[in-house]
Amino acid sequence: MITLKTKNEIEILKKAGYWAGRLLYELGQLIRPSLDISELDAYADGFIKQHNLQTVFKGYKPSFSSRPYPSHICVSINEELVHGIPKKGRILKEGDIVSIDVGVRYQGYVGDTAATFPVGKISSDAQKLIDVTREALYRAIKSARAGNRLGDIGHAIESFVEKENGFRVIRTYVGHGVGRDMHEDPAVPNYGKPGKGMRLMPGLVIAIEPMVVLGSPDTFVASDGWTVITRDRKLCAHFEHTIAILEKTTIILTEYPR
Repeated sequence: MITLKTKNEIEILKKAGYWAGRLLYELGQLIRPSLDISELDAYADGFIKQHNLQTVFKGYKPSFSSRPYPSHICVSINEELVHGIPKKGRILKEGDIVSIDVGVRYQGYVGDTAATFPVGKISSDAQKLIDVTREALYRAIKSARAGNRLGDIGHAIESFVEKENGFRVIRTYVGHGVGRDMHEDPAVPNYGKPGKGMRLMPGLVIAIEPMVVLGSPDTFVASDGWTVITRDRKLCAHFEHTIAILEKTTIILTEYPR
């Protein structure tokens, strides 16, 4: 069931989004070669406690996993698409790309955002992958206006990624509604046909999150029960913002700094 948010709820979601965006920004500043990625999770834990927030990811147990998620953030490296666990002893290397997904709860409402970062100097292919995925997100946000359709969002991503740049979008994992729960209706695919799907209405709050791969879009889940990996082990990137659709405009709730 789709729940449209009131003006008061959107104000709270703005604050949740601010904290999620700020945490992601600060984590991005820590990215460097030789970093143990468990330090990123420790930083997130401290940040959440310092600002009286609640973790969204740690302890989360959806139907597709047999075990609760063990960390405060997701950290996915190179061929890892999403849901990577920041395990102690995993060290970033020059040339890696790393995707960080952040979710926090503020006054009962969720902020959810993600980005992919370079580790030192990276290849031109990796940089283009990051640039295209980020641009696809903002093109999708531009199309997310009251009166448009859900398919317009997916089409903006798919056409830019696949037709204009020759990469592939992931179809197995999609964006989603956001509110008191991290995953609410509707599902927000990274593909679609313009003018098709549900009409976008004022009060709709959704997370748009293009996931883009250099090679095949086929994936599998690692033995840890969480980490999603490209089957051909080629690079992938992930960007995400939570947005609110209003009558005359659309606002990005998780952008930092604003």
